[in-house]
Amino acid sequence: MAQAVVIGAGPAGLMAAEQLAMAGHDVLVAEAKPSVARKFLMAGKSGLNLTKDEPFDLLLQSYGEAADWLRPMLPEFDAAAIQDWARGLGQELFTGSTGRVFPKVMKASPLLRAWLARLDQQGVQIRTRWRWIGWDGEALRFDTSEGVQSITPDATVLALGGASWARLGSDGAWAAQLMDKGVTLAPFTPANSAVAVDWSHHMATHYGTALKSVRWMAGDLISRGEAVISAKGLEGGGVYPLTPALRADEPLFVDLVPDVSAEALLARFAAKKPKTSLSNWLKTGLRLSPQKVALFHEMSKGVTSQPYELLKRLPIHYAGLRPMDEAISSAGGVKRGALNDGLMLTALPGTFCAGEMLDWEAPTGGYLLTACLATGRWAGRAAAEWLAAAR
Repeated sequence: MAQAVVIGAGPAGLMAAEQLAMAGHDVLVAEAKPSVARKFLMAGKSGLNLTKDEPFDLLLQSYGEAADWLRPMLPEFDAAAIQDWARGLGQELFTGSTGRVFPKVMKASPLLRAWLARLDQQGVQIRTRWRWIGWDGEALRFDTSEGVQSITPDATVLALGGASWARLGSDGAWAAQLMDKGVTLAPFTPANSAVAVDWSHHMATHYGTALKSVRWMAGDLISRGEAVISAKGLEGGGVYPLTPALRADEPLFVDLVPDVSAEALLARFAAKKPKTSLSNWLKTGLRLSPQKVALFHEMSKGVTSQPYELLKRLPIHYAGLRPMDEAISSAGGVKRGALNDGLMLTALPGTFCAGEMLDWEAPTGGYLLTACLATGRWAGRAAAEWLAAAR
């Protein structure tokens, strides 16, 4: 029985381990944290969005520049396959009106417990508090509670995560180890990030409230979704998909009345009674929420455009993105050119990579987890084939 080591016990790593075990190989999973899949569990606290049930070509578009790279992998474990996999672990699912797929229990923990039980039955060993610290010749070295441990596997799958939410395990510290081995990496940058805004004190009463029924625009990107006003800026599914444009310092705009045409808005503004103040018209004539009215006044200071024009394209004066460790995910990591078609590092034969440590990004909505599972499966199967060929 050939030995395989998977480093990182998130969704990508566990999926790779399962593929290796199913192929008949001994598998050890090493996880730096005291427990496994911490980011996966955190994502499930607000409702575990497993995948997005939509036509494949539409799903693929959400991966942007990495779509061509991921094209062979995603069909092998697409939205339908992920749902079958979750049901096979005893989870009842439902699909929301936007196509997002969730377990009925809306949690990650039952799914994870069932998955870990199945992995245990397959003989997969999991070691927590095993932090990978690099190589010593051909051997992998781990800092453990019992001192430094060394293992020389026949195949290794790295599923080390990106560089956001370090407290959950994705600290990007592995990058130096790979660069020392000649692996080319793209710099880490925030993805699905909140926007930093230096609010005036007038906005404080609106912290924690959501801007709903709005359309956000930055560069060529458009997003229809809500965002929460926080003390630090704006966060939520409405602004996260715009991160690629915002990283490039593109201006950010919001349409506060996306369901009202510019022509209809002009007509309504022209019909406003002369004595009606702008604030009252916004509140009563357009029935804007208090937070929308506050945002309009906050961002329109010193702007000479007409109010009806600003309502459709209100500039958001932002101060960049929030720090990367606050981002839901990160862009950057192992470049496509450093890997072969089986996600094996060309500089390190027998070493494969999967998950968020690869240089791809995607918006929230099930796309992140879908690609982590798909690349984990792909790398695990490729590693199993490598081991079979080496026998």
